[in-house]
Amino acid sequence: MKQTKAEANQVETSLELADNCLDDGIAILDFGSQFSQLIARRIREMKTYCEILPFSVSASELKRLNPKGIILSGGPGSVYDPYAPRVDKAVWKLGLPVFGICYGMQLMAHDLGGKVEPSSEREYGRALLTIAHHDNLFAKLDPAIESWMSHGDSVDGLPEGFSTIASTMNTPIAAIANPLQKYYGVQFHPEVVHTTGGTQIISNFVLDVCGCTKSWTMDHFMEESIETVRKQCGDKKVLLALSGGVDSSTLAFLLHKAVGDKLTCMFIDQGFMRKNEPEWLVNKFEKEFNIHVHYVQARDRFIGRLAGVEDPERKRKIIGEEFIRVFEEESKKLGPFDYLAQGTLYPDVIESSGSRIDPKTGERIAVKIKSHHNVGGLPEDLQFRLVEPFAKLFKDEVRLLARELGVPDGIVVRHPFPGPGLAIRVIGEVTKERLKTLREADWIIREEVKAHGLYRQIWQMFGILLPTKSVGVMGDKRTYQNPIVIRAVTSEDGMTADWARLPYDLVAKISSRIVNEVPGVNRVMLDVTSKPPATIEWE
Repeated sequence: MKQTKAEANQVETSLELADNCLDDGIAILDFGSQFSQLIARRIREMKTYCEILPFSVSASELKRLNPKGIILSGGPGSVYDPYAPRVDKAVWKLGLPVFGICYGMQLMAHDLGGKVEPSSEREYGRALLTIAHHDNLFAKLDPAIESWMSHGDSVDGLPEGFSTIASTMNTPIAAIANPLQKYYGVQFHPEVVHTTGGTQIISNFVLDVCGCTKSWTMDHFMEESIETVRKQCGDKKVLLALSGGVDSSTLAFLLHKAVGDKLTCMFIDQGFMRKNEPEWLVNKFEKEFNIHVHYVQARDRFIGRLAGVEDPERKRKIIGEEFIRVFEEESKKLGPFDYLAQGTLYPDVIESSGSRIDPKTGERIAVKIKSHHNVGGLPEDLQFRLVEPFAKLFKDEVRLLARELGVPDGIVVRHPFPGPGLAIRVIGEVTKERLKTLREADWIIREEVKAHGLYRQIWQMFGILLPTKSVGVMGDKRTYQNPIVIRAVTSEDGMTADWARLPYDLVAKISSRIVNEVPGVNRVMLDVTSKPPATIEWE
């Protein structure tokens, strides 16, 4: 399939990361673990730089990148499968410290002459780990810690020069070490919160064994990024689609410092924002931040396109397509622009990195380039070059950068908000009346949670308007009206989430206010489902 210019620019930007050196950082080789990004986040949290690379990266490429150490992630494969993912054998001759986690430990043992076999008893979940040697990898830990296991295979025989340094009841060889070569492996996952002292284990390897320093700081990144943008854009005009979220707002601040009045922010009001947000956003940026915002009022246009539409996927598609059309029309009026700035984050780059090898077949498979643009996907004929200063950052790092840039706290701690906005929180058909009902109820939910001092403790909270109706009694009269569902969750990254245990008095206050202040609502419910099995959003 032919690539569009926009997609080609996206790939080019993504591949630029591979040109970076890791002189004071760690290379993480990804074998398909659901926790690979979590390993990277743990390392970044200790102010050390790292990058996730495909397991198939060559030893010569690693030598060029010059990391101080290598981490082999976990993965779903088995080392004895014919098409099991493997590292370039020359990696073992680079003389670098290597830390294998789960599948990574099994691969290390297998490649270096050990033995890996299916376990007689598979081990999933928490397991008590007994530590035999506290030097290096397990320094500063208790003799026994709780670990998080997830494996069906185990190391059954050690390679030459290795010793067992920890075990569990079901896994005699739960951690191995060859201090002379600086090779270490653990069968459990130290990167997850369920492993006691897991961050200390990673720190012991990264800082002590590899000798990395804590040089990855947001003040340094900010200065470096501003200079890079200035060199990249020169005196050319830059366009940014502003949503008001932490990513686009932080990017607006950084770009304004870099190119000043050459930046134009475009905010498209599609009618699905929360109460007072469009007015607040434009006023804040224009008057307080002195950053120009081109405001596009397109509420009727978007709502008209959704008339009669109930399917959530159709809603998303229609909103995305209409957003592109509006964006294209307005950019042509304002332009021409040479650069389009996007808040692409590092997880987006990882997911969009070209092709991968199927561990089950050994075949190279194409990976569709995902659209991570704030505008929802670029038209082919928009001749922009992309500016993506955040392509190295995780979400929590953007928040740290925001504080360095002086972004107001109200934006920094703002809860995630979906691109389609309230259109996917109004279940069923979206109308002006139903949007107004949800806006008022959602405002009350957020207002009361903030009043109770719980806003920062909750990852996301909002109201949902259901299309069903139920009987009620209000003022001695029978009612037949809609219910509002309160959805509030706690999470670290949105990948998994638990329902927030809101105090009963808070829930009671919210319920009372909604049914008394919001016309058309006579019932309030609380969603007490975690993710998984549910998702955070309902549509």
